[in-house]
Amino acid sequence: MASGFFALLDDIATLMDDVATMSKVAAKKTAGILGDDLAVNAEKSSGFIASREIPVLWAITKGSFFNKLMILPAAFLLSAFLPKVITIVLLLGGLYLAYEGAEKVFEFLTGHKHHKAEIPNVKLTEAEILATEKDKIKSAIFTDFILSVEIVIIALGTVVQETIWIQVAVVTIIAVIATIGVYGIVAVIVRMDDFGLKLIAYNEEENSVSDFFGQLLVKALPIVIKSLSVIGTIALLLVAGGIFAHNIEFFHHLIPTWPSIVKEFLIGLVVGAITLPLVFAAKKIVGRFKK
Repeated sequence: MASGFFALLDDIATLMDDVATMSKVAAKKTAGILGDDLAVNAEKSSGFIASREIPVLWAITKGSFFNKLMILPAAFLLSAFLPKVITIVLLLGGLYLAYEGAEKVFEFLTGHKHHKAEIPNVKLTEAEILATEKDKIKSAIFTDFILSVEIVIIALGTVVQETIWIQVAVVTIIAVIATIGVYGIVAVIVRMDDFGLKLIAYNEEENSVSDFFGQLLVKALPIVIKSLSVIGTIALLLVAGGIFAHNIEFFHHLIPTWPSIVKEFLIGLVVGAITLPLVFAAKKIVGRFKK
């Protein structure tokens, strides 16, 4: 009886060791997409009045966890029975990301802020602010869903030859780390200015060390947010281009001598540029039908 118990413990220890090893491998494989996920979500989680930043970020985080709860079991089932469907879902997600990235580039080049209403104005009523927040939260959660699918699929691909229990454990660990890690860092970024103001008010001395670092954080936040907006746009196009390059033979062998990062960015930008007018046209047609 005792020997059977210790044998069970040994099996569990071996399983946990395998899970830890494969989790490290999966983490390395998903590191790039996690960086893109951070840039995109930090940009989407900014632009709110200070008192609403954490509640909005918490709402997006809960949505991200819910996304993972839907994606994980579906990914395991599709991987086992309908693996081709995963590729189709990825490509559709890639189209959406390419469209979003191209739309941001279009807005920058034309000076037209298509989503201007998404940035809350302090003169708006409380109901209007909550309405714009709700729209931006939905957009952020939907983008998170697509990026989460990519993260889960990449992690699953690293352990596809392992037993189902190792697959479930490793991919679940990566999914949880992705959510907590990404949105934890985003929370730090969006609260930089508040922390800076607390450092400035820490003492009454002028030109103190706390004042220096506090002012540095306050001044740095707008620069960080603007930088994340640019990085987030590039990340959207890179992720989209990577999806097409890895899943479509034509794009995979296109300009093979170019660095993959340049090729994937250009693929995402070109696909987005093609998708953008089609979506604009579709929106106009839908708008006319609604009228």
